[in-house]
Amino acid sequence: MYDAIIVGAGVVGCAIAARLVQYSSNILVLEAADDVSEGASKANSGIVHAGYDAEPDTEKARLNVKGAKMMEDLCLKLGVPFGRPGALVLGFDEEDRKQIEVLYERSIKNGVDGCEIIEREQILKLEPNINPDVLCALNVPKSAIVSPYELTYALADSAKENGAEFLLNTKAETFEHKGDFWQVHTNAGTYEAKAIINCAGCDADRLHNQISTRQVEIIPRRGQYYLLDRMDEPVFSRTVFQVPTVLGKGVLISPTTHGNTLIGPNAEDIECALDTATTREGLDEVLGKSAKSWPKKNLRNVITTFSGVRAHEKDGDFIIGAVEGAPEGAFEAIGIESPGLSASPAIGEEMGDWVAYYLKLKKRGNYRPPTPLPKPFSRMSLKEREEAYRQDPLYGNLVCRCETVTEAEIRFSIRRPVGATSVDGVKRRTRAGMGRCQGGFCCLRVAEILKEELGESDLLHITKQGAGSEMLVGRLGEEDQA
Repeated sequence: MYDAIIVGAGVVGCAIAARLVQYSSNILVLEAADDVSEGASKANSGIVHAGYDAEPDTEKARLNVKGAKMMEDLCLKLGVPFGRPGALVLGFDEEDRKQIEVLYERSIKNGVDGCEIIEREQILKLEPNINPDVLCALNVPKSAIVSPYELTYALADSAKENGAEFLLNTKAETFEHKGDFWQVHTNAGTYEAKAIINCAGCDADRLHNQISTRQVEIIPRRGQYYLLDRMDEPVFSRTVFQVPTVLGKGVLISPTTHGNTLIGPNAEDIECALDTATTREGLDEVLGKSAKSWPKKNLRNVITTFSGVRAHEKDGDFIIGAVEGAPEGAFEAIGIESPGLSASPAIGEEMGDWVAYYLKLKKRGNYRPPTPLPKPFSRMSLKEREEAYRQDPLYGNLVCRCETVTEAEIRFSIRRPVGATSVDGVKRRTRAGMGRCQGGFCCLRVAEILKEELGESDLLHITKQGAGSEMLVGRLGEEDQA
């Protein structure tokens, strides 16, 4: 019998877990995928929105502003990459100016400091590569960037270091109330808890509607992106938006915390939340819209394209707290689309405290603060690299040349509390395979290290991203022998 079961190990689920373990508690986190951060948390823009866009007096606005103010300190404690480049929301005609004025008024109502409307001359001084046809912009100095998947992994590690259990490849099928506790029936058995917390992303409405008197509908909304090589300086020093639409904040161009340039996303409502394909039509839409901000775009340095699917609740706002009309002990954080990443520290804190209050849990005396992630070898000084090598000679074995990732870092990523079990899991924890060759040089060595660390008998068991994505399918000559 657990105190609480959290369904969904994205950034919100892991933030709640990391908060809840600060209390004396017995926590289980269930995740349908083979790793944490496998949904929207691994494939989004990584923007920590300041809060100027959200409709005032909504949960989105309140939690966005609160979470954004918490993010820098949280990333510092976790050792997660964070930056504050600021942002510009561009307007190209008088209609856009009206919208920017609305956003400016919202920034005031939502309590976002420092926003101002600036004109063409000042915009081009700040960002010379912007389309000179720009008329005005909302300058948002508090806008920030973070590595979303690294944040999620670090939160999961902190939760597990303090006793939380994580069960991967475990899909919640149904919730059942049994008097004073809940049962969660999964594809891998039944688990019981005094409280359940639904953070299941695009699948959250199915679970919600089983137990709530208020029926909700989540629409999977896919966004496609281009990623440019970090070998060139990002084209803009700030995140550059266009005026938002009813489908979201629109196509942006932004530096990332690792020095790449990100372009996207578009927004398309789809049937299947697992459909993370990129399409010619979708990518062309991204290019066409981004040209308005950057007409001299140069795509020679594109190293990959990808897409992510966010959970858009049809009524538009976050749904946070006790499940409406359900028996006691059922909680949820659903419909968490943008600015969900920005809001995640606040959601984690509030939901963790709320559930702890319901369960009458006390603060732990032996809580272990997060262990900050070690500095990447690629960012170390020569002296730091020498010291790292003295501590562990495997820092002398370079595995990924594009991103300067060592064998020591790859083995550490697998040994972490919630460690990598696939090539993609290593990639997102270390950046091995994220450079211009996209793993063409290092993926086999990464697979060999995974085989050794996981105790697998054969490389044929190593996957790119969970069961069904095995890196190798057989040995040469075996078919002839058969």
